[in-house]
Amino acid sequence: MSIFEDFTVRIQHFVWQRRVESWEHEASPNLGRVIDAVVDQASPTLEMRALDLGCGSGQVSLVLAPQVAEMIGVDISEGMVTRFLARATEEGYTNVEGRVSPLERLEVDPGSIDLIVSNYVFHHLNDDGKARVVNLCYSWLKPGGRLVIGDMMFGRGGTAEDRQVILGKVRLLAAKGVGGYWRIAKNAFRYLFRVQEKPIAKERWMQLFLDAGFHNIEVLTVVAEAGVVVGDKPGGQEPH
Repeated sequence: MSIFEDFTVRIQHFVWQRRVESWEHEASPNLGRVIDAVVDQASPTLEMRALDLGCGSGQVSLVLAPQVAEMIGVDISEGMVTRFLARATEEGYTNVEGRVSPLERLEVDPGSIDLIVSNYVFHHLNDDGKARVVNLCYSWLKPGGRLVIGDMMFGRGGTAEDRQVILGKVRLLAAKGVGGYWRIAKNAFRYLFRVQEKPIAKERWMQLFLDAGFHNIEVLTVVAEAGVVVGDKPGGQEPH
């Protein structure tokens, strides 16, 4: 990992440590729909060892926990993992483990995981980071294992679909008045210079999965700006 990437990881850790208390209250209805789609595409079974990348306080992990043998939640923020484990205890789950690590540095035994899920995390990684972690996921999965990623899925305005998504977001924020215009300016800077949010189009996601070796790949649009990409590692008995 380069010095710049290491600096980026440290910044992400600082930001998410500060958002622990507010994160559970920030989820929008659209984000809830993406969470539901990730869970639906996961196809969990009681024999599975599952891994949630960027688990936050458990929005996906704690839905899947009673449906799998073991659930491992990973997040860059100690505070998020602490909250995740506290919620698991409150809900009576004894099959839950938490780990603190940037995704790019996470160490998992090859071929040891049946299911990997992630929701609204990968757009914080640069494009090389996305590819690196998707390839790591492939190595961590058992033959027949499944990777399910929910995320923002649009490009930088190069297609009509991208432009429609961007225009829709601008109109929504503009309707909020002065505060909305400030958010338009702030988000435009982040988007154009890929400072914080770095989404990629559905076609790019498909290619990342193909390059890693996945098959049975599907990219599903859930809301205008976001969707779910799912793929299986060849071999074994694949989940359905």
